[in-house]
Amino acid sequence: MQPEDRYLRELSLRFPNRYAAVTEIINLQAILSLPKGTEHFVSDVHGEYEAFVQIVNNCSGVIRDKVAALFNDLDEHQISALCTLIYYPRQVLSKRADDIDGDPNWYRQVLQRLISLAAFLSSKYTRSKVRKALPEEFRFVIDELMHAKEDEDHTRARYHRGILDSVIETGAACSFIEELCALIKRLAVDHLHVVGDIFDRGKAPDMVLDLLMSHHSMDIQWGNHDVLWMGAACGSAACCANVVRNNIRYDNYELLERGYGISMRKLDKLASKLYKDDGIRAIEKCISVICVKLEEQCIRRHPDYGMSDRLLLKYLNPASGTVFCDGRAWSLKWRDFPTLMSSDPDELTKDEQEVVDDLVESFTQSVRLKEHVRFLYEKGAMYKTVNGNVLYHGCVPFNPDGTFMRILCDGQYLQGRAYLDWCDQQARRAFSSGDQDCLDFMWYLWCGECSPLSGRCVKTFENSFIVEKEAKKEDRNPYYELYYSEEICKLILREFGLDAKSGHIINGHTPVRVSRGESAVRAGGRLLVIDGGFSKAYQGVTGIAGYTLIYNSHNLRLKAHRPFTSIRDAIANNTDILSDEILVETFKHRRSVGDIDDGAEIKQQIADLRSLIKAFELGEINERPAKQSRSL
Repeated sequence: MQPEDRYLRELSLRFPNRYAAVTEIINLQAILSLPKGTEHFVSDVHGEYEAFVQIVNNCSGVIRDKVAALFNDLDEHQISALCTLIYYPRQVLSKRADDIDGDPNWYRQVLQRLISLAAFLSSKYTRSKVRKALPEEFRFVIDELMHAKEDEDHTRARYHRGILDSVIETGAACSFIEELCALIKRLAVDHLHVVGDIFDRGKAPDMVLDLLMSHHSMDIQWGNHDVLWMGAACGSAACCANVVRNNIRYDNYELLERGYGISMRKLDKLASKLYKDDGIRAIEKCISVICVKLEEQCIRRHPDYGMSDRLLLKYLNPASGTVFCDGRAWSLKWRDFPTLMSSDPDELTKDEQEVVDDLVESFTQSVRLKEHVRFLYEKGAMYKTVNGNVLYHGCVPFNPDGTFMRILCDGQYLQGRAYLDWCDQQARRAFSSGDQDCLDFMWYLWCGECSPLSGRCVKTFENSFIVEKEAKKEDRNPYYELYYSEEICKLILREFGLDAKSGHIINGHTPVRVSRGESAVRAGGRLLVIDGGFSKAYQGVTGIAGYTLIYNSHNLRLKAHRPFTSIRDAIANNTDILSDEILVETFKHRRSVGDIDDGAEIKQQIADLRSLIKAFELGEINERPAKQSRSL
């Protein structure tokens, strides 16, 4: 039996006769004509939980736009109040409990508006998909109310009013409102894309991941900060030390100890024993020395990384307070380096090794971190192609002449998409096997100039030890100069099998310095950079508080967000994240499901069903009657 025949016989188990197959074709063809769902793109969240919650709740302004469009009788204050209720229903209802005081008219008005909004947003989905999104407890009631229609003698209207009155009278109104608000947020955005860097700088990346794990439909493209934590959880000592160093620099002890149970006790004890607090904290000195030693060990194990020029510990001169590198002497931030041995500068002392072993054990045994990292592997990848666009955090490595850089990988040279695929495989091997070479490569992905997640040489040594800023300038892959060229971006799109005339590259990683006149739209609209400074640490440089991207059936538009105050302020004063909109592209014809990846799959299903019908007609497969339900 040919594979195609075997597949059709399997298909006939679901569709036993031509009438069942025809019915399914009709259903699938109808789905192809529906508008495509809204995609929401965010990047470089960097642990800024409250701002991220607000962006996810307001869907980068989608909900506010829909409320304003549907309820044109509401003023700005009323629109803001309704939106805040949708974003934070439990908190708003609790805050307004005394004002509402069981007022049935308030509940009835709010419920009617929420039901109307849910029905409005559901129009681009099949009834089946909407039903699956409904909360189990109120599924029947919400389904009835969302599909209410007037009839000649208003019987149905009285029926639906009766349902609402029952909801209020039974004391279920608050729970009903909460479920409706959750449904509205789910319907407003069909899919969320996170284009890297959930971790570091901000205080609560763990809470961001908890939120993402509850999202109905999302994916992640790993960032270099994410892969650093992933490497630490897999057991890379260099990754562990870098994670700790980053979080000490940003005063995120609480994240390490409360969030993930990573004990700092041994490190703190050794630091107090060896170093002085003299403007630079002893613990920061201690972890920085350990970190650089471990990095140099990785470099020595891997000459193929081409990073031998980063072996700089041997040039430290604590007595003179200088280090000689890049052809000149630089000033050291401090002079006490008690664990540095001139004969073998990257060797850890016994005490340092005990600290490292303790950290590696803490990271690899953290139950919560394991859960989050497993989620990052399950939902994440080096890149993603979806609906004509390619999403990646960092870069595709290039040569200065505009050709893809060829990189030696396990004895063969790879470039472009093939290189990113190989990097993805190495990252997954680190998780599945704990292979030392793969663990070292996780560190390289974090900081290497040819890493597709970094694309720059991260100067841990200079940032840790040297005073002068000019020593800390990090060389970048030529990609970051070339990606302004439309031809280069078209080359990348073709490399990923996409239409170079209509596709887009959606990129994070490099903050867009709006205050200096930089634009997020590059290469004639072929490339969009959506890292605009979610992290508060970058907002002084970028001038905004992050970009997000909305791709719906009508257009593709960027949102440039202003700094967010707090969730408390949003609830108390109905404040939202203010955003400026940049229209990237408006489509001549409204995009439908038939125009996207899901549509291609559905068209293939239709073709398969047509083949099945033909097999029925030719007698190649016997038809069977549909199962009859027994009458009682």
